[in-house]
Amino acid sequence: MMDELAARVRAGERAAVARAITLVESRRGDHRNQAQQLLAALLPHTGHAERIGISGVPGVGKSTFIDQLGVNLVADGRRVAVLAVDPSSGRTGGSILGDKTRMTRLANDEHAFVRPSPSAGTLGGVAQATRETMLVMEAAGYDVVLVETVGVGQSEYVVADMVDTFLFLTLARTGDQLQGMKRGILELADVIAVNKADEQHEDEASRAARELSGALRFLRGAADEWQTPVITCSGLHNLNLDRVWQQVGRHRAWLDEHGGLERKRCDQMVEWTRALVRDRLLARLDAPRVREAVRAAEAAVRDERLTPDQAAEQILGTLDRD
Repeated sequence: MMDELAARVRAGERAAVARAITLVESRRGDHRNQAQQLLAALLPHTGHAERIGISGVPGVGKSTFIDQLGVNLVADGRRVAVLAVDPSSGRTGGSILGDKTRMTRLANDEHAFVRPSPSAGTLGGVAQATRETMLVMEAAGYDVVLVETVGVGQSEYVVADMVDTFLFLTLARTGDQLQGMKRGILELADVIAVNKADEQHEDEASRAARELSGALRFLRGAADEWQTPVITCSGLHNLNLDRVWQQVGRHRAWLDEHGGLERKRCDQMVEWTRALVRDRLLARLDAPRVREAVRAAEAAVRDERLTPDQAAEQILGTLDRD
């Protein structure tokens, strides 16, 4: 059954691709087993796509930018997949899933596939199955995969660990743009784009780009390391998006030239394995007997009958016996 679904995914059947993604996003035990069989069949046919992570400050216009960039890439003969991770409700687990309505042109293009996925509270707002979904899209023949994150907190760090190039969007009209920009983001970004640089905002966007470029000089390493470019653009008016994509291409070419792409992807697969181990260890804490042990250990810590270290050992001992 999974072999048949894998063949249909590889043939690019949209219904099969949607079904495969639903399968890898499911948390049901039987679905997880089927998803792993499917991914094992698809894995030899993956790895050829350009994987681009896109994040940015709130209100930067990520969806508009991605919609126009995707339309440009499709016009250039590319097949584009967008994995747009929506914030989930902390109470209900539900998500807005609004990216399809904001990326109308791309969502309706037969050469593109827009998939909104709820983050379901996972670290950094990146859905647990995003990596697996990326493999499905590559096996289906999409040669550009864009991963849009919610752009809050740890999401930038998480997405940087699953893509080839990390593109960070920012604005000029946020007061002191350097003050609000974390050093870690500057270090993570492979390409920075100052968006909404149109009409009366062009001068301030150029000024912001110069300031960001100046800040990056203090963070740059040796001359043979990648030097992060800063580009001004407007997703709404389709200005300089070709220049942004050119810089993304330059970064991938630099990785290829320095042998970094294969090494980076191998390191990401190892980190993926470690993340799965951590997630599954945490999931074991939800077992009824373990939950009782956790509550008892926490109560003992509050009553000062156990130290935190002793409580942790007690919980881990329960896991070992489970």
